[in-house]
Amino acid sequence: MNHAVSPATAPRFDATLREALRQRLPALGGHVVPEADKLKRAAVCLIVADDGAGAASVVLTLRPNHLNRHANQFALPGGRIDKGETALEAALRECREEVALDLPGDAIIGRLDDFPTRSGYLITPFVAWMPEGATMTPNPDEVAEIFRVPFAEFCKPGSPEFVSIPESDRPVIRYPMLGTRIHAPTAAMAYQFIECAVHGRITPVAHLEQPTWAWR
Repeated sequence: MNHAVSPATAPRFDATLREALRQRLPALGGHVVPEADKLKRAAVCLIVADDGAGAASVVLTLRPNHLNRHANQFALPGGRIDKGETALEAALRECREEVALDLPGDAIIGRLDDFPTRSGYLITPFVAWMPEGATMTPNPDEVAEIFRVPFAEFCKPGSPEFVSIPESDRPVIRYPMLGTRIHAPTAAMAYQFIECAVHGRITPVAHLEQPTWAWR
């Protein structure tokens, strides 16, 4: 099932926004992560889509509760890079496998900075524009539900939240939404995207922390 979550106002999903993203996103993707060669590699797609009412939204998936790792967590479509794949090939494959969305090459309009996770991965995020007429269907083995969350939902007062934990001197980022809190890495990548897409700011996020339960 696809769910739209629409606040009162949000940027429109239109050609003006797409062009603005094309101009702003090339400034990202160049952050160097120390000792990146020691991390396993993964890739995701941050998909920009219509929320069903004309508002620009970010596609989030909810992982099913039967998974051994990260069950019932919100994520961007993506996963581990297979041997012989590029990061982009992996991100596109994962979109097909998880939400049955076959993105053409020209749907990719940019990328974000790589994000290192506490569990030993380096995630490469690509930004994709949902093609006109395209639909998504969750693969029940990997996705319980698909949500389209308007940009404005990420920009509400008090969002995101930055909190301290005794185990780290780095701030934990989280978004209160969808009846829960969404944490890094998803929250960090969404934050960098919204900072760039909505506010025109180039904001590093590799230093942002994850909650301790995500460290394994």
